Amino acid sequence: MSVLLLAEVAGGALALDATAKSASAASALGPVTALVCGPAEAAATAAGIAGIDKVLHCADDSVANGLAENLSALILQLAGGVTHIVAPATNSGKNVLPRVAALLDAMVITDVTKVLDANTFKRPIYAGNAIQTVQSQDAVKVLSIRTAAFEAAATGNAAPVETVTLSDAPALSAHLEDMVVKSDRPELSSAKVVVSGGRGVGSEADFALISGLADKLGAAVGASRAAVDSGFAANDLQVGQTGKVVAPDLYVAVGISGAIQHLAGMKDSKVIVAINKDEDAPIFQVADYGLVADLFDAVPELTGTL
Repeated sequence: MSVLLLAEVAGGALALDATAKSASAASALGPVTALVCGPAEAAATAAGIAGIDKVLHCADDSVANGLAENLSALILQLAGGVTHIVAPATNSGKNVLPRVAALLDAMVITDVTKVLDANTFKRPIYAGNAIQTVQSQDAVKVLSIRTAAFEAAATGNAAPVETVTLSDAPALSAHLEDMVVKSDRPELSSAKVVVSGGRGVGSEADFALISGLADKLGAAVGASRAAVDSGFAANDLQVGQTGKVVAPDLYVAVGISGAIQHLAGMKDSKVIVAINKDEDAPIFQVADYGLVADLFDAVPELTGTL
């Protein structure tokens, strides 16, 4: 068995946390070859991740920007003898893997949280309220890894790096521009501390309370779907079943009722703190610490104390 791992590259740099956690999952399946599309520095970083046996580096402009059509063509070009194709369940992975699977006439096994053997995997369903065991007989298994379920592989490895090129890029799409919001805060998916606000925050202006608390804690900012739909926060801050799945050391939920959709994205957090004036809010059922209080009193006081 051999595994081809699509490393996560964002902004020209390797997303170390997502790639290392995916490598940890993939190493249970056999020797791991990581495909890094981007600068040489990203390939060098991937080569240092434990469990990666070889790095294939492609610096072609046609794949450097993550176009699914071109990346899929490159993956298929390199897939001879591969039994598993793996990527983190990020926006990039979710964009590429379905196309790869379709071209291979295989299924995609999404959000894998546990590897039982080479053919059998566990994944959450029904917003995380049930765990499904999936067994695949496809010749090549295509898997996306829910990185929150795995520990990151160690660093200090020295895997060899080999250069590859895309022999025939499909002319199906073209990269025009990246429009990325820059922030000094940690990236939401890999942050150790997350402070999220919900509909109870009340307005986009009052969402500054969440940002202020996050700054004091050195945390990433998140939001419930209700807050995003109400225009309080940007879409890329959404935590939940249709947003990002996080599992930080500390998750602070402010003005969030605890709908199933939101719980699916954060209930694996190590410590959950909830602040809500409704003592019957479902969020208190999963919280390790709960404060029944008006957030407009509690959050400024907490922020000031810190």
